[in-house]
Amino acid sequence: MTVTNFLYEGETCQGQFHGEGVAHFEGGHMYKGMFSQGLMHGRGVYTWTDGVKYEGEFVSNVPMGRGVYTWLDGSSYDGDVYNAIRHGIGTHRGATTSVVYRGQWHCGKRHGEGTVYYNQDWTSWYKGGWVNNNREGWGVRCYPSGNIYQGEWKDNLRHGEGTMRWLKLGQQYDGTWQNGVQHGQGADTWFLWRVDSSQFQQRNEYRGGFIQGQRHGHGTFYYAGGGMYRGEWKNNKKHGQGKFTFKNRRIFEGEFVDDDATDLGRFLQCLPGPDNDPSGLVPDMALVMGSLLEKIPKRRRDAERKQVECVIQRHNAELRSIYSFYSRRGRAPSPDNTFLLSRLQFWRLLKDCNVHRHGITLTQMDRFISADVLTPDIPPEEVHSPFTTMLLYRLVGCLVAVAYRIYHQDTVSPKDILASCFSKLMTDDILPNAKNVKGFVFSDPDRAVVAGGYTERCWEIYQSFCTVNTAPLADRAATHRHLVWLFKDLRLFDEKLTTRRFLEVITAENLDAGNLSNCNLDLEITFLEFFEALLGCAEVKCQQAELTEESGDEEMEAPESELDQWIQGTHRFFSHFFAAYDHNQSVIREVKEERLRQVAQRRIALAKAQEHARLREHWDERRQKDEEAAEKPDGHDEDVSTSPAIQTPVASNASVTTTAKPSTSAAPTKRK
Repeated sequence: MTVTNFLYEGETCQGQFHGEGVAHFEGGHMYKGMFSQGLMHGRGVYTWTDGVKYEGEFVSNVPMGRGVYTWLDGSSYDGDVYNAIRHGIGTHRGATTSVVYRGQWHCGKRHGEGTVYYNQDWTSWYKGGWVNNNREGWGVRCYPSGNIYQGEWKDNLRHGEGTMRWLKLGQQYDGTWQNGVQHGQGADTWFLWRVDSSQFQQRNEYRGGFIQGQRHGHGTFYYAGGGMYRGEWKNNKKHGQGKFTFKNRRIFEGEFVDDDATDLGRFLQCLPGPDNDPSGLVPDMALVMGSLLEKIPKRRRDAERKQVECVIQRHNAELRSIYSFYSRRGRAPSPDNTFLLSRLQFWRLLKDCNVHRHGITLTQMDRFISADVLTPDIPPEEVHSPFTTMLLYRLVGCLVAVAYRIYHQDTVSPKDILASCFSKLMTDDILPNAKNVKGFVFSDPDRAVVAGGYTERCWEIYQSFCTVNTAPLADRAATHRHLVWLFKDLRLFDEKLTTRRFLEVITAENLDAGNLSNCNLDLEITFLEFFEALLGCAEVKCQQAELTEESGDEEMEAPESELDQWIQGTHRFFSHFFAAYDHNQSVIREVKEERLRQVAQRRIALAKAQEHARLREHWDERRQKDEEAAEKPDGHDEDVSTSPAIQTPVASNASVTTTAKPSTSAAPTKRK
């Protein structure tokens, strides 16, 4: 910025503009601010004749540092400035378009990492990389419709690897993009609405090649009804050689033209092979038994597996219905009504079917399932996690493992032992009792949704007093005794919630629930049993509060419904429970810190004492050496002493009469 032909009004120093001042330039430009040695330097405001204004820092007549540009149309920039242009970190606000950009700038252009909002509601935005004012690199784009793209960009277009979700269409594409459209390898999924109690797998999915946004090349299409096509595609249609597997596992292999099969093909028998499941089960029911088959002699494993699959086929509809029923417990309504079964819901299924009454706790079942069905390297924290989810095929495998653990010793013939055990479990336990929900968590659908809001915090508390078991899983679990200690520490017992009443709550689903003398407090409990106990105690507290209110102010308006009463009472209980737990943990931390401080002080005192003793010993040794040196003769005869003239400043007769003996005795005294 060249400064010539201007009028200055302001402070000067040694004949130069220095300090605050106002400069009017040729053409109508004006500067008001700080000067230094005749130059605009420091904070100031520069206004051009066209209305553009800069307010900020100047260095030697050049806008540089932190500043604000304001244009005549109302747009503005607030951020770093270098050589009078936007460079660094700054925010640009549009005048009429409501566009706001916050991020990095380079030579006056959006460049680097930044976020731009395209409307006033900030519902349309982009966050990611920029190159020369264009979206480029990795970024996330949220459109006004709610659709979201997350992936790579180039020249403001989706380009590279990325995922696009169309919310209203229920569609998602994950794969390669080119110039804004799907191009290359990818997976396109359509999530479908499903009716109540329908099978879990309700979505169409295509995995394969795309060209200019259309299915083209080789790919596989999985149909929501259970069918599958694997082969060639052209312009979104099956075209070329392919293989279609129907829901009933029949296979057609041949040529397809414009999405239809031609006569140049044949139906094949569904045989075991790499492209289909030898079990005859649809994909979401394919049996996975992990290491459970290793308990069967090798020559019998194939036959054993087939027999188990036959039993699963017989109970196919019931298993799907049970999965659908329990996966919805405690869940708010979903747009597609599709849920994954959690371990918490799986525990409830087992307890409803009285499986825990066979002498095996739920924690032991978790360990059996982890060893027999799941991967052997499962993290210890996930062995008993209530939030772990499972698909339908995983549920079937877990039930087979549980059935074997319960009934394998009662089976007379070792032949088809897995099928026999699973059939007995389904006949005696699952089918007669499933969907008859007990307990305090899931028995009421509305209450279950409310109770779900407390699970995460309660899970943290449950984990805090779990103990670590020995190998091989090294999992963590708690017992009823730990729960009793927790209630005592938090002082939750009172005249209503007594220890006896507490024991009645935790043993309500036992085989001999009325006999409290047989209550084994050392049995391990899962998080479901812990959470059930908390909700049971909350109901006891609620009943106590209701009686107190009835005996008190009769004019007080009662809650609108029984559900409202329960919600309020449960909220009071958990608020008190969480506060008491936090206070208890705070006290425990303070006690630990005090103990650590005392231990540290004792260590410091001990170290000081040891150092003092070491120094004392050192000085004692040194004094002893000095005393020994004082008593030791200097090695010369008494009559052959050093000349007295050397020892005294003036030689005299008195000094001559001085003998060597006093000299030798004075030397150690001086050293002392």
